[in-house]
Amino acid sequence: MRKPRIALFTGNYNHIRDGVSNTLNRLVAHLGKRGYEVLVFGPWTPTPAMAHEGKYNPVYSIPAPGRPEYRITMGFPSTEKQKLRDFDPDLIHIATPDLLGYRALRFAMKNDIPVVSSYHTHFASYLKYYRLGVLERPLWKYLHWFYRNSEHLYVPSPATIQELRRERVACELKLWSRGVDTNLFNPGQSDPVWRRSLGFSDDELVVVFVSRLVWEKNLDMVARIFGKIGNLAPSVRTLVVGDGPARKKLAKRLPNTVFTGYLMGRELARAYASGDIFFFPSDTESFGNVTLEAMSSGLPAVVARAVGNISLVDDGKTGYQVEASDEERFTECLMEIIKNKELRNKMASLSRIKAQSYDWERILDQLISYYDEILNVKQTNMVD
Repeated sequence: MRKPRIALFTGNYNHIRDGVSNTLNRLVAHLGKRGYEVLVFGPWTPTPAMAHEGKYNPVYSIPAPGRPEYRITMGFPSTEKQKLRDFDPDLIHIATPDLLGYRALRFAMKNDIPVVSSYHTHFASYLKYYRLGVLERPLWKYLHWFYRNSEHLYVPSPATIQELRRERVACELKLWSRGVDTNLFNPGQSDPVWRRSLGFSDDELVVVFVSRLVWEKNLDMVARIFGKIGNLAPSVRTLVVGDGPARKKLAKRLPNTVFTGYLMGRELARAYASGDIFFFPSDTESFGNVTLEAMSSGLPAVVARAVGNISLVDDGKTGYQVEASDEERFTECLMEIIKNKELRNKMASLSRIKAQSYDWERILDQLISYYDEILNVKQTNMVD
């Protein structure tokens, strides 16, 4: 018998390094180790941000209007369709319901190939940052249709499952969490020498924000909180890790904040562990990858009360959850942790313990078991 063949369609695989691309590349590598053949389709880019895993078939794309760092595929050309036919997939996994994903779904329906989808981006929450709230209901209408034609929809958190059920998404929802490399992201990566090189003294506390620097990450709240935290607690410094189109404007608003730019691997792990408190007010994530990395690094987390964080941060135990617009409450929670060393240390310890339950291998094997449910049914139907 041939190896099972999975065709994966995504709106980002190598042109931006973020939670989606990192997760999907990790998945493809894991599927290869488990004996699956995978062919990935996603946007072509002239300047890849990362080396991709597996066999990647780039589809022609253009820069997104106003956001050139993002790429938009313009369809599914006949040459790419033929590559998909030649691959002869047993299952199609669509990670992004964009135009390429739509064409892939239509192809699967026409050729009687089972389809699964995964939910990586909370699209509706992005609309408010672009003053496009009027499009929310049409977007949900499209997503209802899209996911109704999927066998499974893989969702990263119980809170996201609840929200999709409230929106009456008619599909079998399966929990597929995200993991963290607890060996890489751990408190032992703390580096006092590196801290000092950034201008932080040993007796100062450092509040860390890690993200791609785009305004939909609630950077305006970051600017307001970081802009006043030093006045409220002179022994506290602020650190921003990441890069993006909003960096220059954010740095101009925060002249006393240290900006490291984009970090990855051990440098990123060092940045987390060398901080003392993690702050993340974004409410657009379907899963808080950076929150989990910070917790694994032993940091209390003050985060937005949003679907991406609810299942991670135990309010009052590993940190605090706050409404994304509540500047006063964010300030109160940060100051409570800053002033109370015993609370800070207890939250740090519990954060590390909680993160250790998110093992990548177990999580990726869980997704494979979902694939096998469908592949086994398909094989049984073929025999019958």
